[in-house]
Formats: sequence, C-alpha cells, structure tokens
Amino acid sequence: MKFNNESPIYLQLSHVLALDIVNGKYKIGDRLPSVRELSVIFKVNPNTVQKALGELENLNLIYTERTNGKFVTKDKKVIDDFLEGLAKEKTKLYVSDMKSLGFNKKEIVKMIERDE
Repeated sequence: MKFNNESPIYLQLSHVLALDIVNGKYKIGDRLPSVRELSVIFKVNPNTVQKALGELENLNLIYTERTNGKFVTKDKKVIDDFLEGLAKEKTKLYVSDMKSLGFNKKEIVKMIERDE
C-alpha cells in the first residue's frame, strides 16, 4: 500500500482496514490478522498497526478477546452506521466541490443521474 503525507499513517491504515470490514473482506465476527501479520502486509511498524487497531476499537468496528486476538464486531448495525457515515461524508465533499465549481444542487443531481 502506498501511504501519503496528508495524514498520519495509522489513520490511513485504520481507514483501509475499516473499508475492508464494511466491504466484507473481513466479515462479522472474523478474527483479524495479528499485529505482526498486518505490519508485514502493510510494511509498517507494529506500533503503527497497534494505533490503527486502537482507532478501529474506538469506532467499535473491532473488539479484543484477551489472548485470542482482535475480531470484527458482531453488531451489523455498527458496520452499517459506519458505512452510512462514510457515504454521507463523501457526498458532502462532492457536493461542496461541485458547488465551488459553480453548479447548483439541481445541476449536480442531473449530472449524477446522467452518469448512472
């Protein structure tokens, strides 16, 4: 994975892992790879992985079972709510960008409908 300099790597990594969860790569109740495995996969320091996983725990997307590792939440609503929040965030950003280009809401909707 290629990381950018716009935000801390652990936040970028937590975002990627969150997307893997909402997109079903890691399913409800699945055990996540260990910190070491993830650090090898993403070529980052284990401490960076640990911080990223901490972010996911704060979002309730994952939980820890002592001595067993980290698991994807069993609460589908948490995942659905997180996905909806991401979608709203992306939509607001898109609409804001389009308005800064001079498009009004009606024109933006027409453009979206045309691209379907």
